[in-house]
Amino acid sequence: MRIGDTGLKWLFLAPTLLLLLFIVVFPLIWSLGLSFCKYNATRDEPPLFVGLQNYRRLLSSPDVWRRFTVTGRYVLLAVAGEFALGFGLALLLNRRFYGKGLITTLFLLPMMFSPVVIGTFFRFMLDPNWGIVDHVLSKLGLPRIAWTSDPRFAIYSLVICDVWIWTPFMILMTLAGLSTVPPYLYEAAEIDRASWWLKFRYITLPHIAPILILALLFRTMDAIRFFDQVYVLTGGGPGEVTETVPFYIYKVAFSYWRTGESCALAYILVIVIIGLSSIYIHYLNKVRGR
Repeated sequence: MRIGDTGLKWLFLAPTLLLLLFIVVFPLIWSLGLSFCKYNATRDEPPLFVGLQNYRRLLSSPDVWRRFTVTGRYVLLAVAGEFALGFGLALLLNRRFYGKGLITTLFLLPMMFSPVVIGTFFRFMLDPNWGIVDHVLSKLGLPRIAWTSDPRFAIYSLVICDVWIWTPFMILMTLAGLSTVPPYLYEAAEIDRASWWLKFRYITLPHIAPILILALLFRTMDAIRFFDQVYVLTGGGPGEVTETVPFYIYKVAFSYWRTGESCALAYILVIVIIGLSSIYIHYLNKVRGR
């Protein structure tokens, strides 16, 4: 029996499709079903369908909205800091100078490490007793700061850690956008004696705006769902000051064992991410003239 080209194609694709179905599609459908049920994974009881009760309870809970506030604050500070630093450094790197390749590679190194490793690294660096950051502050005559245990500064320790990891991503995306700007436009602007601001405003920015919005989209989506650094660096503390929504989902699922509620909250977070992504895509299409 001969197998045609179409049959051969599906024969090779079948193992991959089955694997994706098992590890991606099935868990999504199963967790969506559990979000409408009262279910505890530690008990030998079947899920009890409760409709939208989990969603109503979560959306009316002050605790959940407090976690969303913490997450929004973190995302705003982290993404804004990464964008500002990444964009500025990319503009500096987008010129010819000795050692450019080495310096660019060094700037990109933080993105290559595991977030858990970097979170542990920053936990040691920011330790108020023997961390290098507070040691430098004391040498400068400044007071030591309990970065991870003081409610006033705990969120900033997470922001600093995330900015250090993901600023290279913004640098990389901005450099990719800058490389697409046609050189003849700058040459024409030089002939017209245009200032650096006019060249930036009317040549550089319009050409790289789509890729900047795309970079902000990726970083915003990733920052909303981040978990690693919170777990390693602050553990959600002190108190609940740094408990983001993903960390709270983890607590509801594996500390309180309210599996149905954790699935519902996860899908609420997915809806928020989809909504924010739609806004970014709207502006992306607007910038691209569609």
